[in-house]
Amino acid sequence: MMIFHCVECGAALTPALTPLPAVPEPPPFERPRPGARGPEATIPRGHYAIETDPWGAPYEPYPDDEDGPAQRRAGGKSDMRGSLRSAGPRGNIVLHPDDAAGLTMLVDTSMGCCGGPSGDQGLNRACRCGTPVATLAADCTTVYELHLDANSVRADKVPD
Repeated sequence: MMIFHCVECGAALTPALTPLPAVPEPPPFERPRPGARGPEATIPRGHYAIETDPWGAPYEPYPDDEDGPAQRRAGGKSDMRGSLRSAGPRGNIVLHPDDAAGLTMLVDTSMGCCGGPSGDQGLNRACRCGTPVATLAADCTTVYELHLDANSVRADKVPD
């Protein structure tokens, strides 16, 4: 089990969490969650997994003739440059949003159609000391999960 702490101030950001072997696929989008139409959380409470694929901002153009989502477990994304694919970080720690409930919201201009953050603009949650540490994706158009930035947190093993 691991507890994740802010690298800036050392504050615990999570309770002790159990690792999963991989980030699971999200539940079907038909299943509602309170306040939005999207899926339930990708990660069960009390657990975490490491995202091995690029996830989140920045996004870069890729050829329109290549099919595929902007990032794993998400739909397509495009702008005036055409189809986009994530060129974001690898190694984020993905967990249930309620397992880091003490984080504060940073300004996030990427609100989705149901009023939740889409997570498209990068880090949108901070430690109580003000250090940006995570990205919450929580709208009907995306997965429902929290990504701790691997460069902003440290993992400490809980003694057996």
